[in-house]
Order: sequence, then C-alpha cells, then structure tokens
Amino acid sequence: MYGASRGRRQTWGVPSTLPEGDPVPASGELPESALAGLGERPFGFYVHVPFCVTRCGYCDFNTYTASELGSGASRKDYADTAVEEVRRARANLGAARLPVETVFFGGGTPTLLPAGDLVRILKAIEEEFGLAPGAEVSTEANPESVDPAYLAELRAGGFNRMSFGMQSAREHVLQVLDRRHTPGRPARAVREAREAGFDHVNLDLIYSTPGESDDDWRASLAAAIEAGPDHVSAYSLIVEDGTKLAARIRRGELPMPDDDVAADRYLIADAMLAEAGFEWYEVSNWATSEAGRCRHNLLYWTGGDWWGVGPGAHSHVGGTRWWNVKHPAAYAQRLAAGTSPAHAREVLGPRDRAVERLMLELRLARGFPLGELERPPVVARALADGLLEVEPFKAGRAVLTLRGRLLADALIRDLT
Repeated sequence: MYGASRGRRQTWGVPSTLPEGDPVPASGELPESALAGLGERPFGFYVHVPFCVTRCGYCDFNTYTASELGSGASRKDYADTAVEEVRRARANLGAARLPVETVFFGGGTPTLLPAGDLVRILKAIEEEFGLAPGAEVSTEANPESVDPAYLAELRAGGFNRMSFGMQSAREHVLQVLDRRHTPGRPARAVREAREAGFDHVNLDLIYSTPGESDDDWRASLAAAIEAGPDHVSAYSLIVEDGTKLAARIRRGELPMPDDDVAADRYLIADAMLAEAGFEWYEVSNWATSEAGRCRHNLLYWTGGDWWGVGPGAHSHVGGTRWWNVKHPAAYAQRLAAGTSPAHAREVLGPRDRAVERLMLELRLARGFPLGELERPPVVARALADGLLEVEPFKAGRAVLTLRGRLLADALIRDLT
C-alpha cells in the first residue's frame, strides 16, 4: 500500500461527510478533561472558508459554489459569523492564557473573501487570545484569486505565509482536475507574494492524475522549484466517492491511478526536491530550512490544541475532538441564535490518543521513540526490511527510510 498522503491536504482538510459522535451541549461547554493542562500545549486556529468559484473534479472538501450555497448564508456575512465563533471559543475555553502560535485559513478558497475580511477574522483572534511572538499566519489561495494589492493588504494585516494551489504545470493535467488557473500563474503569484513581503511561500502539487506522464510530473516539479517557494507539498491523487472524477473513472473515461506509478512519482519528487535544496520533514512535505516548515502542520502532528472555525471545521483540545455542522446556513443560524455550531464530538481514550500519536509522529522526519513502539516483532521486521532506521543522534528514535515512506500507511497499521 502506497504510504504518502493521497490527494488530501493533511489534517486540516474538511471532508464533505462528517462522522457521527456524541452530542455537544448547546453552550459548547467542554469536559473538564479537555480543559486540564490548557495552555501547556501549543494552541492554534484553523479557519475554514467554504467558498469556491467552481468545484474541482477531484474535490471532496466541504465547499460550496454560489449555485450550491442556497439561502441563509453568504460570503458577504461570513467574516461576521466567523468572528462570532472566535468569541465563543474564548468563552468556552475560559480565562486560560492561550497565546495563538499558528493560524491557518483553508478552504475552499479563502481568498475569495475580501482581504479585509480575512484580516478582520485574524484581528478577532488576536483580540480574544493574543498572538504569540512570531506567530505563523497562513492562508491558502488559488493563484488566480490574488493580485499584488490583495497580497499587500494581507501582509500589512499580519499574514506572513502563503500557500498556493499549483497542482500541475501541464494544462492537460489541470483540465482533468478541473483546475481553473493557467500554467505559469503560480510562479507569478509566488513572485508577487515575495514582493509583498512574504518570507514563506508554499506550492501544493498533486501527482498521479490520469493522463499525467513521468515527464509531466518532472515538468511540474521543475516549474515549482524554479518559482522559488521555500516549501512544497506533494500529494498523490486519491479518487473520492461522489466526485466528478470518480464518476468519470467509473464510466471508463479515465483510468484509475496506479499505486506503483504513484510510488515512482514520489521517488522522482524526493530526488528533484532534495537536489534543489529541499529536505523532507513529513512524508508529503519538504522545506528549504527549518524556518520554512509549516508550523501549523506540525502543531497537528505533534498533539497540539486547535480551534476550528467554520462549517464542518474540526477542533481538538486536550483529547476532546469535535466538528461543526456542515452547511454554512446551519452554521450561521446556530451562531446567530447564541448556540454552539458543533455537530458532534468524541473524547479520545488513552489508547486512541496513543495510536493517533504514533500515526502522526512516525510520518515526521524526527521519527518516534523506538522504546515506545509496541509489537517488537513488527519493529524488528521493519528494521530488517529497511523500512525503519534508528537515528542515534535523535536519541534513539525510529525514522522512516525512503522505502519506509512509500509503505508508511501499511507499516503504521501493523504497528498499531
């Protein structure tokens, strides 16, 4: 089983289908176990902006075009609604000192909102909680949805990291994905972000799209590297049920992505990025320096706390995880009525938290403490097969080898 992340932006992506769970009080009050130790762990915010101009054929995120939105919600009022949830977060979390270390605006396409709206939501977070010194503040963007003036307004308003959805440099690949930006525009967007004062810029890439060749993938990597970001995320395409892409594959119009091809593309990516000065720090993420790593990602992967604002957004505080109602109209109605927008929640037990920690931390370049890995026969076999190596200079941590990265999902499943 191929182990690199397959077409979903890591933990913060909001899927279109929400899980079941336990009821949440109308007040949103958290259990005492969640509040214990609050402030001792890193704390961040994820802000979900669920709007898109069009729906990409592979997308299974909780997003809405204008025709899908219906009544009861609008882009115009969204910032006010999001600010109201930020205030509710402060009330639910009490008076604990919680300086926010990272803020990430995702979607959807956050930059379909006016830059002033994004800044206003950020300012509400700062007013209610305070931002830690040097806090990382990121937003995703479609390269076509920003211009120099927009980027300058974001930078002046406190944003310091941009993440552009490039996906591919080949027009025929973008057409299969139903992406609406033109080849070459992501590189110009990176340049405009640099000129606006952004020190940290990411490009997202997707590989193994039907019809993409090895040469197409190399061209996309070369274009991304030449654009000059300090971070690249590369995900293998996953075909989600219910998407336009899945329907086209089911009808035989396009072939299903092949795991062996995906593995070869991953190896190409790792080699080209390493040659260009990028170092992997998580299975699907590379950066040119430690400063260039996405600290918001790392907060998720290392067990921090975060509050997710927006319809369908997921939150985690002290082992309690909850998720908001899915539709923007229902989300707005609940907040307008003074009740929590949470749909359901779960309280993770010690075993669940241990398994989740292993699943996330073993994917990191820093690895996982060897002495804490269970199932010694599995560990011994993984070491013998060259899937894991022990790094003495990392205090005896087990680290995935390059081959281990390709088989990470299967290995982690065996270890749990």
